[in-house]
Amino acid sequence: MLCVLNALVGSPIIATDGETGSIRNFLFDDQSWKVRYLVVDVGNWLKRRDVVIPVTALEQPDWANKTFRAHLTKKQMGDSPDVDAERPVSRQQEIAMAEYFGPLACWVDREFGLSSIPTGASYPVHTAEDLHLRCSSHMLGYHVWATDRDFGTLEGFVMDEASWHLGYLDVKGGDWLQNRSVLVPTGWVQSVSWPDFRVYLDHTKTGI
Repeated sequence: MLCVLNALVGSPIIATDGETGSIRNFLFDDQSWKVRYLVVDVGNWLKRRDVVIPVTALEQPDWANKTFRAHLTKKQMGDSPDVDAERPVSRQQEIAMAEYFGPLACWVDREFGLSSIPTGASYPVHTAEDLHLRCSSHMLGYHVWATDRDFGTLEGFVMDEASWHLGYLDVKGGDWLQNRSVLVPTGWVQSVSWPDFRVYLDHTKTGI
C-alpha cells in the first residue's frame, strides 16, 4: 500500500512502557530514497526535543490508525541521539546514531532482544560534511525541472508502507497543468541540487 508521507506527521510513537512522543519528520537516504529514521519529539509542552529513531526499531505499524510502536523503552528513546533536523545529517552523524542503536541501525534482533542497547551514551563530534541523510520536509517547495524547462514544485512524497521507499514525488504543476498535482517516480530523478533547491528529472515535460 502507498501512503502520503506528510500525513504521518504528528502520529504517536509508543514505547514498550507507554507513549513517549510524536513524529515530526523523516530522514531518508538521498541515494536509495528510503526512509531510514523518524525524527521524534520527546520533549514536553514547554520545550521541544527532537531525537532520531530507526525505522527498524518499530513493530509493524498500524497504518490505518497512524500509530507506531517501538521496540524501545521510554528511556532508550529519550537517550537517543539528538538531531538538528534544520540541517542535512552527515554520514558521520549517521555513524554516531548507528553506534548507539547497534543492531537496530540495520535490523531488529527479535530473538535476543534489546539488552545490548546502551543508555546515556556519549557521541563523538563529527564535522566533515559528507552528506547522506536528508530531511523530507526540507525538500518541500523545491523546484522540479524537466530536461527542457521548469515542471513544477515539490509538495510531498508518496511512500510504500512495506519498504519505507519514497516511490513518488508529489509535484504541483504550473499553469500549463492548471496547478494540478502529478506523481513523478523518484526513479526519474537525475540529480538534486541542494544549494539551488532544485530537483532535475531525466524526462521532458511532454514525456512526463
